[in-house]
Amino acid sequence: MVEGWHGWFGTINGVVLVTVAALPLAALVVRFLARRRGGGPAWRLSLAEVGIVYGTVPWVWMIMLPGDGAGVVPGRVSLVPLRDLLTVLASGPLTVTVQIVGNLLVFAALGFFGPLRFAALASVPRILALAAGCSVLVEVAQYVLRLDRVSSVDDVLLNTAGAGLAALASRRWWPAPASPDRPLPVPAAKR
Repeated sequence: MVEGWHGWFGTINGVVLVTVAALPLAALVVRFLARRRGGGPAWRLSLAEVGIVYGTVPWVWMIMLPGDGAGVVPGRVSLVPLRDLLTVLASGPLTVTVQIVGNLLVFAALGFFGPLRFAALASVPRILALAAGCSVLVEVAQYVLRLDRVSSVDDVLLNTAGAGLAALASRRWWPAPASPDRPLPVPAAKR
């Protein structure tokens, strides 16, 4: 029984399968939340909330999966910027694609949907700071938990860049900034 559960939750293929299988559930949660809030802007808020979770959790889950030497080998740290990235670039095209694109996508959903849900995050520097903080937290956790992973500054840089690029991609849908003449709208449920 344990091997069966490990196949679903403890491997990259398992995480991908669970994520794809959960897509209809995520859509139902968006619909439920939007209807409960009363429609209109509630759809956007609901989609953003579910999008942040659905688009971030699987990636973090994958990078927190333990390697073969988890708990046995000491944690490894790489603090020289671009060293690991250059090593990856010298690898084959599949490794380059998986490593670079994968790291760019870790906090991309947070960067895309965060400003849509939280007006305070409607700024690229704020998204970059949030993504960098979250990425440092994940890298420290990998080290502390001895997951047989390399905690790398390059991962932090790529994770942060991915969130920033995603934020720029969603910028046209960000709420307009509040001004003294025009405050942010209050959702209908809070009036």
